[in-house]
Amino acid sequence: MGSVSLILLLICGIVFAGGGILLSKALAKTSHNSQKGLPYECGVPTTGTSWIQFNVGYYLFALLFLVFDVELVFMYPWAIVVKEVGMVALIEILIFMFILFMGFLYAWRKGALKWI
Repeated sequence: MGSVSLILLLICGIVFAGGGILLSKALAKTSHNSQKGLPYECGVPTTGTSWIQFNVGYYLFALLFLVFDVELVFMYPWAIVVKEVGMVALIEILIFMFILFMGFLYAWRKGALKWI
C-alpha cells in the first residue's frame, strides 16, 4: 500500500464522514425549544442541578473491568492456536498474565476495587 493509496483513503474517509454530517443537517427537520436543552433522566423530571460530582471510584472500577474484559479478547485467539505454536505460546501467555496480575495487585493496593 503506497502513500497515494493512504492519502486517497484519508480523503475518502473525510469526505464520507463530512458528507454524512452535511446530508443529515440538510435533510433533518429541526425545532428549537427549551425542553431539548434539559437533561433527561428516565422520564423523571430532574430536581436541582444536574452537575453533581461522582466518586472517582466508579470510574476506576469501570476502567479495571474494561482492562480485564479486553484481556479475554486477547486470550481467545491464543487458545485457538496454542497447540500449533507450542511452548512459545505458553511462555508468552504466562508473561501476559503476569503483567496483568501485577496491574491487578497495584489497583488492589491503591483501593480501586473497594466499592463505596
